[in-house]
Amino acid sequence: MAEARGVTGPAFAEALDLASERLGGAVISANDEFFAPKENLLKASKPVFLEHEYTDRGKWMDGWETRRRRTPGFDWCLVRLGLPGILRGVVVDTAFFRGNYPEHCSIEACAARPDARVEELLNPRTHWVEILPRSPLAGDAQNAFAVSCPFRFTHLRLNIYPDGGVARLRVHGDAVPDFRRLDRAGAELDLAAAENGARVLSCSDMFFGVRHNLIMPGRAANMGEGWETRRRRGPGYDWALVALATQGEIHRIEVDTNHFKGNYPDSCMIEGIDAAGRPLSELAGAGDFREIVPQTKLQAHTRHLFEEELRAAGPFTHVRLNIYPDGGVSRLRIFGKATRSGAAEQRLRWLNALTDREAEAELRAACGASSWASQMAAARPFRDEEALHATASQVFARLGPEDWLEAFRAHPRIGETRPQAEAAEASATARRFSSQEQAGMSAAAEETREALARYNRAYDEKFGFIYIVCATGKSADEMLEMLRERIEHTPDEELHIAAEEQRKITEIRLKKLLWGA
Repeated sequence: MAEARGVTGPAFAEALDLASERLGGAVISANDEFFAPKENLLKASKPVFLEHEYTDRGKWMDGWETRRRRTPGFDWCLVRLGLPGILRGVVVDTAFFRGNYPEHCSIEACAARPDARVEELLNPRTHWVEILPRSPLAGDAQNAFAVSCPFRFTHLRLNIYPDGGVARLRVHGDAVPDFRRLDRAGAELDLAAAENGARVLSCSDMFFGVRHNLIMPGRAANMGEGWETRRRRGPGYDWALVALATQGEIHRIEVDTNHFKGNYPDSCMIEGIDAAGRPLSELAGAGDFREIVPQTKLQAHTRHLFEEELRAAGPFTHVRLNIYPDGGVSRLRIFGKATRSGAAEQRLRWLNALTDREAEAELRAACGASSWASQMAAARPFRDEEALHATASQVFARLGPEDWLEAFRAHPRIGETRPQAEAAEASATARRFSSQEQAGMSAAAEETREALARYNRAYDEKFGFIYIVCATGKSADEMLEMLRERIEHTPDEELHIAAEEQRKITEIRLKKLLWGA
């Protein structure tokens, strides 16, 4: 087997490959794969060339290859990323494609449900963002392209012009999970898992196995799926620095030497630091790491569990795994719980990374006024929760009566579950919020329900909009009493009172949106 030629990887290739099959990435559709199947694109192994290997369709190639195009157009394939995230760069590898590589390529990205069907992705209503304009390709080379886009994507479309073959596609970036779902009710999670947003920032050496393997899902299938350093011939030790998914308190740790039998480390030590916001250049030589697990002997091909041995729980944002003197470790698991501030930071990171359309849709669950949602989406990124809520108040203060009325229409009447206007399509999140806010109705007497229905109709007839009240924490009787008082107001007075109630609702819902309530 010959070896592929190509250039040394760019800086962005240090980031995780979000399209990796090991993370769940898949090529889910292609318009053509006559000579070589689309699934080859994401194979973890390097491309190979078998000089005398043929199929009944032609030369066997380790990649995705389409037939020769005889009509105008181009070929394409759809890729579902293993982890949603912000992209930093792509490598379009045309290894061994010399007289049959595409002249150009372009790449688009979209944000969709992970289980979105191909038909949905190809629907004209799906919003695709061009992250790489049509660019020339070289044959038998790793064509590296940096990507500069702040949004979180789930799927890619690789377009090749006009046809040809691509051996591998690598999509490097930073995973951005929806932390609202990861951290429900403060559940324990693996703070060092790639799928939760952890990153292996750097290491002393990775001659035999790359550092990212430490935080991959599942157990390693072989030594090649672990982190392994070269043999150390002098004093010292090797290390890997992991940025945890979020600031967290550590409960237990697992160091797995699966498959490492004659090359496992003699011992290991784990240290931690709370260093939110500090650059990598400072962390590499920082002297304020605290010992979490003391230097401990390791065994071959074994899962080592540390719980009672922990000398410090945190909070930590980074951990450093030191191995003595060298060797291989297949996985590092750091189980614990996110701190409140850490979880808030990750939830805000998720909100900041949504596309404008996604952000507007999410924000409309807090306030149904489209102007408010679009202005909030445009104001991102928010530095912290305080900035988020301050901006929300400022934007709401700029709204007018038409915006208020639009927001009102997104609410159900008190005692009902559907928005009062057929045109108001409330999201599942907004409906959940309404149900939570009207929890006081569950214990309401029948006569109270009937009275609310009568007064709701009278209120609608007098003012032309529904009765809006910040219902959180209020009983049905309290809401009925407030309704009886407010129905006596003039239309102008009541419109402004209702707008103030909407502002309160917006503030509460924005907190729920961020915290996954």
